[in-house]
Amino acid sequence: MTEKHLQDLIILVKGGGEMASGVVQRLVRSGLRVCITELPEPIAVRRRVAFCEAVFTGKTEVEGMIARRVSGEEAIRRCWEKGEVPVVIDPACAIREILAPDVLVDAIVAKRNSGTALSDAPLVIGLGPGFRAGKDVHVVIETNRGHHLGRVIEAGEAEPDTGNPGSIGGYTRERVLRAPASGVFRAGKRIGDRVEKGEVVAEVGRVPVAAAISGVVRGILHDGLMAEPDMKVGDVDPSASREHCFTVSEKARAIGGAVLEAVMGKYNR
Repeated sequence: MTEKHLQDLIILVKGGGEMASGVVQRLVRSGLRVCITELPEPIAVRRRVAFCEAVFTGKTEVEGMIARRVSGEEAIRRCWEKGEVPVVIDPACAIREILAPDVLVDAIVAKRNSGTALSDAPLVIGLGPGFRAGKDVHVVIETNRGHHLGRVIEAGEAEPDTGNPGSIGGYTRERVLRAPASGVFRAGKRIGDRVEKGEVVAEVGRVPVAAAISGVVRGILHDGLMAEPDMKVGDVDPSASREHCFTVSEKARAIGGAVLEAVMGKYNR
């Protein structure tokens, strides 16, 4: 053990999408205090397993864990006392100056570094490509599906982005719903709904978005957000397992375990 007890650590996670939420779950269930920073209008498709949904609803729950939109240090600490996860609308991550986190995790998964630096915390972790361990962050976590998924990288970078969605039931690109034009997004289906190939799932600026395969709507963009051409706005699971729509994926859990490994490697000695 170094300067602090594990239960005293403060971990700041940038981003509240599905991958970030898998990380947060692992950390909180291990007894660590976590705060999420998000955009005013986060773009997330798998919203039923993403803590960033609290930005829109005020409170959301993922597998029994509650996240709550709050503002200010006092409200953040009240959330921790109740066993909840605070979500702060803070694109610039200004709360870092107040909380002085022991760990900062860039879980935006933007495939590039949008401003995270080694000096942000004693331990800085980046998920996926766009970071170099030892230069941008202390540790990089491999996010590419395959043999190295969840590997803790202390020197070098993660594998480059393939541009291909993960395969489910043999389908990759076909299962992703993309915006056909610019405009306001309106969902016609809800997460968990069954859809058939060719069925309209949503519309973008009055242009319909149809499913390329049959299955269950695993994710769909929040109503009223602006979409750009070819932007991912939904996801159809051909396995037709409705339960999967409401539980964190094996990929997110693996990445969460890797982040926990990195944290324990630094502070549990």
